[in-house]
Amino acid sequence: MLLPSGGVGMNSAMDDINLIQQAQRHHLVVRELGEEIDLEIGHGDDDPSFANTPLISGPPREPSAEEHDEAKNLMVSQLPSEDQDMSKAQPVKRKKKVVKRWREEWADTYKWAYVDVKDGTARIFCSVCREYGRKHRRNPYGNEGSRNMQMSALEEHNNSLLHKEALRLQIASKDKIIVDKPIYVKALMSKTAGSIVEAALKRDPHEAEFIQSVQEAVHGLERVIAKNAHYVNIMERLLEPERMLLFRVPWVDDRGETHVNRGFRVHFNQALGPCRGGIRFHPSMNLSIAKFLGFEQTLKNALSPYKLGGAAGGSDFDPKGKSDNEIMRFCQSFMNEIFRYLGPDKDLPSEEMGVGTREMGYLFGQYRRLAGHFQGSFTGPRIFWSGSSLRTEATGYGLVFFAQLMLADMNKELKGLRCVVSGSGKIAMHVLEKLIAYGALPVTVSDSKGFLVDDEGFDYMKISFLRDIKAQHRSLRDYSKTYARSKYYDEAKPWNERCDVAFPCASQNEIDQSDAINLVNSGCRILVEGSNMPCTPEAVEVLRKANVLIAPAMAAGAGGVVAGELELNHECNLMHWSPEDFESKLQEAMKQIYQRALKGASDFGYQKESPEALVHGAAISAFLTIAQAMTDQGCV
Repeated sequence: MLLPSGGVGMNSAMDDINLIQQAQRHHLVVRELGEEIDLEIGHGDDDPSFANTPLISGPPREPSAEEHDEAKNLMVSQLPSEDQDMSKAQPVKRKKKVVKRWREEWADTYKWAYVDVKDGTARIFCSVCREYGRKHRRNPYGNEGSRNMQMSALEEHNNSLLHKEALRLQIASKDKIIVDKPIYVKALMSKTAGSIVEAALKRDPHEAEFIQSVQEAVHGLERVIAKNAHYVNIMERLLEPERMLLFRVPWVDDRGETHVNRGFRVHFNQALGPCRGGIRFHPSMNLSIAKFLGFEQTLKNALSPYKLGGAAGGSDFDPKGKSDNEIMRFCQSFMNEIFRYLGPDKDLPSEEMGVGTREMGYLFGQYRRLAGHFQGSFTGPRIFWSGSSLRTEATGYGLVFFAQLMLADMNKELKGLRCVVSGSGKIAMHVLEKLIAYGALPVTVSDSKGFLVDDEGFDYMKISFLRDIKAQHRSLRDYSKTYARSKYYDEAKPWNERCDVAFPCASQNEIDQSDAINLVNSGCRILVEGSNMPCTPEAVEVLRKANVLIAPAMAAGAGGVVAGELELNHECNLMHWSPEDFESKLQEAMKQIYQRALKGASDFGYQKESPEALVHGAAISAFLTIAQAMTDQGCV
């Protein structure tokens, strides 16, 4: 039955025609067995029944028994004759089609909307920031007036900066990550190993990145755990960090407005020595990523020639677009919370994504001020209080040294090989440098918006130009304006480019299953992990079946650990090493790490030629070192 807003019952067929004409100018409500749907065709007055309308994006509400009876009585009372019922049957059917079409057309436009009652009045709210239009945008109609005006207000709100910021925060939140990144549970051979992953999953079900890193480590340790049940208890203790710091970081921008971010520092394990690990400033940073990075760093440090524990941390602060003064104030506020836990014998942070020379300088300056003495140094590059001048080069150079060791065992070398590199930060740039020095042909770099390919290969002059582009915060697309034979691809990854060796140096999980298939089809035979956990579990499976050799980040990326310890011990200053001497020391350390990984694999039956040999061997060697220390020190 059709009723106009505030309408009265009709007793004649002529009045019914008038009702239909009136419906074209006003809101209509379709009532059928308790279901009420507000319609709007053209502009109209306020509809008192709007407060009772169902949520726009919510599921339809089942009618109660009372509403059912009321609807039936209403229909009977307003249909006095069978002729009148026949005359109204056709309009009702036609209007229901309009309702269906209206819902389909506008569902996407107002998907962030929901209806709620505020101070006794029905309002249209934004489902992201939970506020209604008047509070967040300038609209002459406010939330008063017809439904059409309210929808216009919501549409304007959805285009507002505040709404977009709320949407960005929702995307970066933990809840959004859980929805978009379901945890992939890998099938394990032994029940014992499976029980370790199951326990971690039960304790931290929402920490997708951390659970993924645990699964990869446990998968590599299956044969170790099967040989000695004592290691099950050790592994369970190892997977729980010794200390997790979660704190707020308030700071003031250049306009005097106050902001607050969340800070993290995870001391994962100190059984081997004081903690070393990076600080990451990135909007996606959360506790799961801090734990995953701390766990990976613990294994990486254990595999290095030095006795060190592992840590990681950072904040969801985004340094992009911020002034030097804003970054300084943020770094000082961040250090105010964690300086008590830092020191050469406790924990020294190092660079990570979003943290470079500038940020490390501000952090160390505030630490020195609060601690009251110049106690050691943070591991940062090319600053007056730093030791090694090659600290930043060490990680990238180490990756290339590791790849050369793998190729040497195959009686091959890097010279003439075509290489693809992802990322365009410090590590990626130094990988390019050393690849050129070895005679290889690096052809790609990438950023968050796409990738750049130069089929002629990069040289030192081109790398210098790339650094200038990054220093000026310009897009890699500008490179193509100078070098016409290069090309920049938007919203794409470099893994479908023909290559022999791949160096993923951007971020975790940058290579998914389809990317792995592209790599295999492009001829890739070796993948050297520059970033921590760059491959999803599905991608690792594809690469394993295609016999692509993988150099794990915990082994290949240990160059930074080596340089950091040399820097801390002041060996470089005392001996006045030249860059050649430093590289020689770094090569020696990377060779030790490579041999330790191979020995760990061979001790537990993995063939040297197996694509999993280095991955499992590195995990085995690192774990056994930590397990021995934890056993010797008792239950602490």
